[in-house]
Formats: sequence, structure tokens, C-alpha cells
Amino acid sequence: MSRSADSALQHLLVYAKGTIMGVSDSVPGVSGGTIAVAANIYDRIIYALRAVDAGALRLLLKGRLKECWKQVDGTFLLLLGLGIGSGLLLSANLIVYLIENNPEPLRAFFIGLIAAAIWMLRGETAFGDRRNALATVGGALLVLLVSMASPGESRPAALYLFFCGMIAISAMLLPGLSGAFILLLLGAYEHMLAALTAFDIPMLLVFLSGCVLGVLLMSRIVAWLLRRHRQRAYGFICGMLAGSIPALWPWQAAPDGGAAVQFMANRPVAPSDYLELTGSEPVTLVCLAALLAGLALTLAARSR
Repeated sequence: MSRSADSALQHLLVYAKGTIMGVSDSVPGVSGGTIAVAANIYDRIIYALRAVDAGALRLLLKGRLKECWKQVDGTFLLLLGLGIGSGLLLSANLIVYLIENNPEPLRAFFIGLIAAAIWMLRGETAFGDRRNALATVGGALLVLLVSMASPGESRPAALYLFFCGMIAISAMLLPGLSGAFILLLLGAYEHMLAALTAFDIPMLLVFLSGCVLGVLLMSRIVAWLLRRHRQRAYGFICGMLAGSIPALWPWQAAPDGGAAVQFMANRPVAPSDYLELTGSEPVTLVCLAALLAGLALTLAARSR
């Protein structure tokens, strides 16, 4: 393969990984950071975002565009951003359809992604070290506590929407912590999904402004942790990934025993009891196939 063809393929892969991140970020319970870890681009994203600083701004103001672009890994961030945007637009209707019509295989697919990511990260931290083990347990507990919270209901004002964007994007940068579920907790998920499908530009701009601030702050925190405490940071990440699996259990029922009314319900049930409790088929073999597809996709993405 020629050098230009190989470069074009790499660019296409970055765009594709961004698209999958965008789709996953719209699903309550799934983190785009998880996909970034699974696709072997998490560190690159964090360090590229961290490079957007005063030095890059000075280069831009002086007209040294090529140096500025190189410093912030501009081509990578542009392709990734375009992919994430495409994924969000694609998922605005697709994910709603899948959640309503095929929630069990969808959950199983994401469990496959997460399980493969944990397996491939096992060499990043020594779990026998007490501090790394504590970081892993802490990450799992954080996600479990967040997933057990009750979603809020409110009509967000502009300032609150800005705050929601800042918090949600920070969560999206952390593997295992779902930005979409954070929006559910804050009472802004349905409003943002509606704004995306209706192209409500003012609402989207306010939200995106909060996202920009959140990215700039969180990327610096995570970059510092990866540089100074890499093993504990990845122990915490593995814990967050593991902690997100129970919330994605394919077979869920509402607390009263009926069908789960939200994508993330708080009562997992056995596949054998699922039909009796919810009136829906457990489609166990389809879920297994979806889980294996998630595993395979992660392995393929990681190899690039």
C-alpha cells in the first residue's frame, strides 16, 4: 500500500472511531471515553486537547498556523470531531429506535465493547499494588453510585444548560462514565436530543460553549494524572469500565416488575425470568451475538 493510501486509511479510521464515539455518547450508560480506550486513541485525545493552551493561541494570533495546527494535532482532532458530530446526528434517531425496539442486543453490544477494553488494558496497571487496586475499586464505586441515582426532570435555562454541557462533556472524557446519563440526571437529556434533531442552534451553541470549557478543564486534569500517576489512573479507568457493566445488563425490569421504561433501569433480572416479568422475549442468542460483535469490533479497532 502506498504512503498516501495508508495515510488516507488512517484518516478514515480516525473518522470512523469518532463516529462510534458520537453514537455511544448519545446512549445513557455508555461513554465515548470507553470507545476511545477500546480504539487505542484515548491518550492521544487527552494530550491533543491538553495542547490547546495559551501557547497555541499565541501561535494562532501570530499567523503561524502550521505550527499551531501541529501542536494541537489538528488533523486528528478535526477528523475525530467530524466523526463525533456525524455519530451524534446519526444516533439522534437511530439510538432512539434501538432503545425502543431492540434494547437488549444494544446493551449486550456495549458490554462486549467494555469487556474487551478492560481485557486489553490489563497490562497498563499492576492490580497487585494496593494503591492501584484501591483506585480500581474507587472507579467502580463512582460509576455504580452515579448509575443508581434517579434522573431529574426540569426545563433547563440557558445558564443551567451551559453547566450541563460542562459537566456532561467532562464525564464523556472519562471511560465508563456516561455523559448522556449525566444529562439524564441533570434533567437535560431529552431537551438536548430534541434540540439536536430540530437543529435548535441557540440551545446547541449554549450547550457547546459549556462543553468547550469542560473539555479544556478535564483534559488538563486527566493529562496530569496520566503523566504523573499513570498506573493508578488506568486502574481507576478500568474500575469505571467494570462499574458501568451492571447498568448495561441486557435484561432489566422496572422496580414494580413491569417492562423497564428507561434505558438504564435499576433492576437486572435473569434471562429466564425476563419474558414472565416484562412480556418481552429475552432474545438470548441475539444478545450473545451482539456481545461477540462488540468484542470483535473492539479488537479490530485496537489493532489499528
